[in-house]
Amino acid sequence: MKLSAVQMDAMQELGNIGAAHAATTLSQMLSSPVEMSVPKIKVVDVAQLANHIGEESAALVVFELQGEIPHGGYIIIYISRKSAVQLTNTMLGLTDPDRPLNEMDESALLEIGNIMASAFLDATAELLGFIMLPSPPVLTIDMAHAAMQSLIAQMQEEIDEVMLFSTELVCEEHKIDSDLIMMPETSMLKTFVERLENLMKSG
Repeated sequence: MKLSAVQMDAMQELGNIGAAHAATTLSQMLSSPVEMSVPKIKVVDVAQLANHIGEESAALVVFELQGEIPHGGYIIIYISRKSAVQLTNTMLGLTDPDRPLNEMDESALLEIGNIMASAFLDATAELLGFIMLPSPPVLTIDMAHAAMQSLIAQMQEEIDEVMLFSTELVCEEHKIDSDLIMMPETSMLKTFVERLENLMKSG
């Protein structure tokens, strides 16, 4: 699905509103300011995904978008493995930056991801007047590119390209660097665009 410049701007604003709410929730959990980059929208050829996601080991908390469209795509909280340890250290009151992740960390990452994804979807759904719910989260600790390829293989539609909405969230104090990524199915993307265009007409 090709979007016009106006549609891309509207989608970027939608991502901005959702990511701002997710950043606020992360800031509250860490009791520290969280900086947020301007959301980037990229249409990526599946074969070129590694150039955009990278090969490093990372923790990905993955949610399927559900609600009025049962299989709407994915919301992904992407945290490099190093940042994942820093994040759970802060949440759990630990200090060793080089320790292996354990079950307690995994539980904390799932909970953090759940709160952030819910904040993102609540904000965007309220704006669009459209029910969007996160599925129960799944945590994957793997090479980031391999994990994303696996998700694309599970999408409902045969695709050559994916649209990624990516917003970087950074907490300088705790050296935590993460990304919030939305990867909608085409059906969900069409609904987003239609709702946003209606809002713009009525605004």
